[in-house]
Amino acid sequence: MAEPMAEPTEEPMAEPTVALRVQQTAVPRAPLASKTEEPMGAPMAEQTEEPTAEQMAAPLAEDSVLPRLIAVDRDLFADQYWGQRPLLSPAADLPAGFTELLSADAIDELVSQRGLRTPFLRVAQNGTTLADKAFTSPGGVGAGIADQVSDDKLVRLFADGSTLVLQALHRVWPPILEFCQQLATELRHPVQANAYVTPPQNQGFSAHYDVHDVFVLQIEGEKRWRIHPPVLESPLRDQPWNDRKAAVEKRAQEPPLIEALLRPGDCLYLPRGYLHAATALGGVSTHLTLGVHVWTRFALAERVMDQAVRSLANDPAMRASLPLGVDAADPSEVRQDLELIIAALVDAVERTDLDQFSTSLLQDARRNQRAAPVGPLRQLRDAETITDDSAIVLRRHVIASIDHTRGVTVVRSRAGDIAVAESDVAPLKALLNSGTATAADLGLDLARRLLLAGLVIVE
Repeated sequence: MAEPMAEPTEEPMAEPTVALRVQQTAVPRAPLASKTEEPMGAPMAEQTEEPTAEQMAAPLAEDSVLPRLIAVDRDLFADQYWGQRPLLSPAADLPAGFTELLSADAIDELVSQRGLRTPFLRVAQNGTTLADKAFTSPGGVGAGIADQVSDDKLVRLFADGSTLVLQALHRVWPPILEFCQQLATELRHPVQANAYVTPPQNQGFSAHYDVHDVFVLQIEGEKRWRIHPPVLESPLRDQPWNDRKAAVEKRAQEPPLIEALLRPGDCLYLPRGYLHAATALGGVSTHLTLGVHVWTRFALAERVMDQAVRSLANDPAMRASLPLGVDAADPSEVRQDLELIIAALVDAVERTDLDQFSTSLLQDARRNQRAAPVGPLRQLRDAETITDDSAIVLRRHVIASIDHTRGVTVVRSRAGDIAVAESDVAPLKALLNSGTATAADLGLDLARRLLLAGLVIVE
């Protein structure tokens, strides 16, 4: 995510995740009223049974977490704020605080008892990230790990004014993991979480912008935020703020667009590109940043062009050598070749199979986010003890679909691929549509296979 700094504050994720519905979801749709759809890979030569409208539907209201972050209606947020301008939502206008997600005690537990290693923790001082050895040490007997976080070193560093940055909390802290997965489901964009713990009167980082949207959740203490307009609108991942450092520094000297004091329970939404810096006031300040790695039309265009370029390899005319003695540095000598290439690319782009692209996009969605956690010991125990009456539930965020390829039927999901018999297709479709079944509905044999494949759980 993002925090006031002299360098990026969050580790980039792999390609954006597509957030799905609790049981199953489909190809990402254009997000909340903005220019955000995204990457896809090469089409597959197979028939995929796309998720139904019900599977694509937004999560049930009681499961929704977005209203906990914004003090306006979802549609208004989508139309007027998403990807466009900041939104500050005071705690008094939100339904609840964020204490169940993170607390001072939770942070102490994470850095002192959970055996964290880099890069799950970074430490910054005076706007600069410290070397790992400054806050890590060997794990001791039985743990030959040289880069475990050292609570002893952190005590001294924090007392001296260093900022602690806990990264990827969506992978290591259960309440945040579940919250981020549900938020990604609603936004249909990947979400990650970092926490910034800042000593009194300290600015962890100087003004900068992020290449992803962020929700800043104030957990403890107070922070004064200064927000400035972008120097580059909607920056891409390869357009970081430090490539425009002079422009950022100049803009940061201007009167801020927003200057606000965030108190516990407040939430600030910042679209990518908006400059921001924050200073802790009075005491220790902690905020949780949810970074939203949006799908973009540019990424979609990259995939379309990549497939078009690769398709040219099938054309002997494109593989042919240029004339002997050609001077590639002379535009006039290669002009005709370039015109042929451009015409071939235009034709390839126009012949793009959008349905196949949807299939490949679904593959990307599976790779870019994990399904809900599942316990291997429990899965094995349940597989051994299920009966006809056992309630089987589709694993959350698993994105399952049924594919037919060369006479083989395969269930594909974030849990992996599993081949099934044609007689299994009907009960599987019912499971994917409703999210639940009994073991008898599936057949005990298939139910056990699905449990051991991590596609379902026993309720």
